[in-house]
Amino acid sequence: MRFKLLISFYLIFLFSLNAQTKEITPLGIMTDRSLSPERLTQMQWAKWGNHFFYTKNDSLFAVGLKGKVENVLTLKDINYVLITHKYSELNRFPNINVLNDSIFIFTKDSFLLSFNYKDKLVRSENIFISDAENIDFEFNNLNIAYTKDNNLFVSVKNRIIPISISKDRGIVYGQSVHRDEFGIVKGTFWSPEGNYLTFYRMDETMVADYPLVEIEDPISQCRMIKYPMAGTTNHVVTVGIYSVKNDSVYYLQAKHWDDQYLTNISWSPDEKYIYMAVLKRNQKEMKLSKYNVSDGSFIKTIFTEKNDKYVEPLKPLCFLDKNGEDFIWQSQRDGYNHLYQYNAVSGDCKQLTEGNWVVNEILRFDNKKNILYIIASKEHPIERELYALNINNKTIKKLSIVSGINSALLSYDCSLIVSSVSNTEISNRITLIDNKGKEICTLLKENPKLRDYLSDIEIFTIKSKDNKTDLYCRILKAKNLDLSKKHPVIVYVYGGPHSQMISNTWTGGAGLYLHYLANKGYVIFTLDNRGSANRGLEFEQAIYKHVGEVEVEDQMQGIKYLQGLNYIDTSRIGVHGWSYGGFLAIQMMLKHSDIFKVGVAGGPVCDWKYYEIMYGERYMSTPNENPEGYYNSSLINHIEELQGKLLIIHGDNDHTVLWQHSLMLLKRAIQKKVLLDYFVYPGHEHNVQGVDRAHMMRKIETYFNDFL
Repeated sequence: MRFKLLISFYLIFLFSLNAQTKEITPLGIMTDRSLSPERLTQMQWAKWGNHFFYTKNDSLFAVGLKGKVENVLTLKDINYVLITHKYSELNRFPNINVLNDSIFIFTKDSFLLSFNYKDKLVRSENIFISDAENIDFEFNNLNIAYTKDNNLFVSVKNRIIPISISKDRGIVYGQSVHRDEFGIVKGTFWSPEGNYLTFYRMDETMVADYPLVEIEDPISQCRMIKYPMAGTTNHVVTVGIYSVKNDSVYYLQAKHWDDQYLTNISWSPDEKYIYMAVLKRNQKEMKLSKYNVSDGSFIKTIFTEKNDKYVEPLKPLCFLDKNGEDFIWQSQRDGYNHLYQYNAVSGDCKQLTEGNWVVNEILRFDNKKNILYIIASKEHPIERELYALNINNKTIKKLSIVSGINSALLSYDCSLIVSSVSNTEISNRITLIDNKGKEICTLLKENPKLRDYLSDIEIFTIKSKDNKTDLYCRILKAKNLDLSKKHPVIVYVYGGPHSQMISNTWTGGAGLYLHYLANKGYVIFTLDNRGSANRGLEFEQAIYKHVGEVEVEDQMQGIKYLQGLNYIDTSRIGVHGWSYGGFLAIQMMLKHSDIFKVGVAGGPVCDWKYYEIMYGERYMSTPNENPEGYYNSSLINHIEELQGKLLIIHGDNDHTVLWQHSLMLLKRAIQKKVLLDYFVYPGHEHNVQGVDRAHMMRKIETYFNDFL
């Protein structure tokens, strides 16, 4: 009997060990790569070839048409060739661009090198400045564009050509403009054959200087930046063209409004025309315009798009033929992001996709079969699937083998696809498939052991207050959580535009830190409120001119749901968020002080009149045009409503949400005799990065441990 009891106890003990989640730490989250799904790095198809390449463990692998994988080169091999040719060694496998099935390029010191891995030969193709930034390669002639300070340079056949020589720090060439809004991620754009370079020129001299203080030196230094706040003077952007053949610079004649934004720069395949979306400052009207490359002259506007709230162009054109007559434009004009085929000559348009779902991304067009490959959230808003769209008859075929968050890389002839997928059961699976969706081979299998580190994930929907809209929710809780007892809740919120916190991916869309907190005994709840992404224009524009209202209303529907769960301690509800989430976290505490006991807000927008023009005016208009909206949304104006414990965290060099935001909130709290806690991360910008982020995680956890 005693033996049987011992055996039973032992089996129960083993089961409990298996059921328990393996422990992770804040420092481990930042430094331990084994906690993240395995991946293949530098995945790419040869630009003029038939092979797919990736790097892993300092080796280069090539995948053939039939799925055969070969290790074709190691770091040791590269270094042997480099030393032989009088170059210094590399410490790790370089960042490469594969040109064909045997040659790739990479940078070393001040050289652009080509490497033939079959013949084991290295060759210098071009030179550039050693401290160059924003490097942009052109792969036909191996020309290079790059910036240093605020100036732009081009290297052509080992000749460095300065495009600009300006000592005025208010004039910026070749860099991203409009504070990275409207889909802008860079400032230079090579033409298809490499004969021209288009670039941004931004004049910020009329924008007020804003000081950031650097504290490292004994006498602190003031670093001035340009930060155009809502309702103030905006910078002026123009678009230049550099002709490689003529070694000349000229500018597009693109002044359609006195105050405007220039985005979605697109070259025609024949290099004769440039297309660009020109957006009026109030963002209610956009013109897609066509310009002559030969002299920069304006030819015509292909179409105009208007909306009584805002128009937001985010993607460049996708051309369907080498002549550049037909192209695809993405727009939410019918309420969801869909595809429209235009003829650049006649202006004729037809809609290719429609329905209550969004196209996420255009991948590639097969002009032989008239098939457009896209990623879309067609079947479920929290998933992304791969589809083949026939642009002739508008039929659409799903190619994804497994549902979840799919991404894909297509070969240049569109015959083969490397497909990656993640969902709540698959950490990361990468397969080679054909263009019919048939699997050829698996390149990377998921690691099921990673599940041991995660908490339980539950994804579901609840209804909005008017019972018309589904709101997606996620609950994280420890696997061994005793549901017969009451547990504290941390509501993790972002809730702002262009975000989607909940997805059918490995972690449910949550970071490892949220799983860490769940495994410490907290129930972690997240809801994607109106205003967030991937749900259509009406859902996104619900926040227009009154941010912080419908978002909080939706979040409180989540609280109502939590209050109906037997295992929730409704007297111990906390809230945490960063940036827009920091703004909402404080807003929720001020508007519902009887609900939230503890809050932690990082980098919060505390008053929208201190935020930038492009983003702020899109959703709030200007302070003069919407004074009531600005007053109501200001945390500073309502801080006296705070009752719970609140910790605010800010980086003192934050140039996204300026430190001024939380300092002004702190000042008003003192004036109103409101107690709150405050913590600064010196030297950090909008996000606390590096090992200091582990410190921040511990700080947040400790605050909830102490007061929730």
